[in-house]
Amino acid sequence: MPVMNQSNPCLWTQLPQSSRSPCDRYKHACCSYDGHVYILGGRENSCLRDFWKYSVVYNEWTELNCTSEAAPEELEEHSMVAHEGFLYVFGGMLDSAYNKCRCALWVFDIAKQKWVHCQGKTRSPQTQMPTNRKGHSAVVVGSAMLMYGGFVDIKGSSQDFWKLEFDTMTWSVLSGSQQGSLGPGPRHSHSAMAYLGCMYLFGGLKGLREQRDFWKWNSTSQTWSSLKNKSGPPRLMGHSAVAYKDSMLLFGGGESQTSPMNCLWRYSFHTQTWDQVSTFPGSNPPDKIHHCCVGLGPSYRSNTSSPCSSSELQHRSLDGKHRPFKNKCFPAPLSFLGSEAAIELETFSPDKCYHSKTLQNSSEGNTSKEALMGKDAQWIGSCLTFENKAFRKQWSYTEEELLKEETEDIAQHLPDLLLVLGGRPCTRHKPISMWQMTLTDS
Repeated sequence: MPVMNQSNPCLWTQLPQSSRSPCDRYKHACCSYDGHVYILGGRENSCLRDFWKYSVVYNEWTELNCTSEAAPEELEEHSMVAHEGFLYVFGGMLDSAYNKCRCALWVFDIAKQKWVHCQGKTRSPQTQMPTNRKGHSAVVVGSAMLMYGGFVDIKGSSQDFWKLEFDTMTWSVLSGSQQGSLGPGPRHSHSAMAYLGCMYLFGGLKGLREQRDFWKWNSTSQTWSSLKNKSGPPRLMGHSAVAYKDSMLLFGGGESQTSPMNCLWRYSFHTQTWDQVSTFPGSNPPDKIHHCCVGLGPSYRSNTSSPCSSSELQHRSLDGKHRPFKNKCFPAPLSFLGSEAAIELETFSPDKCYHSKTLQNSSEGNTSKEALMGKDAQWIGSCLTFENKAFRKQWSYTEEELLKEETEDIAQHLPDLLLVLGGRPCTRHKPISMWQMTLTDS
């Protein structure tokens, strides 16, 4: 059994959502870009066709158009990635004779907030474009999207391995997708993420059998290698994985469709070891399968092509300066956890927000909202507020700094957090299930 990481437990907090938000769902697709989270389709009682944008700073949802000619239809178990102002969606269509005749690719222009026609092409007339599939994985490495596996109609699990060059919108088949070649083999409902020019793939279904193998694709050498996983997660499908600093976080999934779990695993790329991350007492993560995980903040920005470290990326993205914004960090103890190294996320009602000429830091033992905000504080707007003692960072700011921050890239200064959206079991006809996870190590 793996050794639990007792020194750096994590805190889970549920984020209540208003009625103006997407319904709860599973087998949907999510990704983040510029401080916003985008969610598309999935399944509730039936396949969905809605498209939403979530502002982490304001805790607000906005429904986007998904009915134009260039927009996708109802989708489930599709993929969605972001790259330089565009979202790329692939697969997930309901199988029919019609969709076999076209490539299941859609592109959304974030700046113009609309779907655009973008027909992919192949490098040679002999190469076909990838067909519709479900349960595949897609990651961004450099200026390309790498897409692996998926469930293809009556053919079942696939080991297709495709590359889409964003600059030319050209598809090509990567090595390692041939029958009998070294690699994961046929696979769907697995997880994949990218780190420093490599793609990492874990578990999933090979036909009807759950897997727990762990693979690395090196984009430079164009080769697969099998990684050790003796002390890692069990057989899993329907789980999710994201890059965090110099490691991978893997959450949820199940050994079968009916057995969702709530384990959070961390794989260190430096030590090549797994550990299962413990949680604070009373902080219980949800059991989830076929959910989505989205990481936000400097520690979740993993460079997929440059060999520089994530700590260097974090330093550059903050320009060496911690800047304030509407999500403020304050020192505050958590009495229900009974720990000096505790983190709390508080979601205020839509008509409340911290705003004052100067926010005063509270002293030890004086942690009321009045003490945190100062006598001149006012409540306006809508926001999330992070009360954070584990990082021991104290913040103060002037009104001029806040106004200046409005014009800057506010997404660069988000706190590090992992959002878990939707998944089974889900609540019917209610707002989407959203949980936040915060790690206490800095």
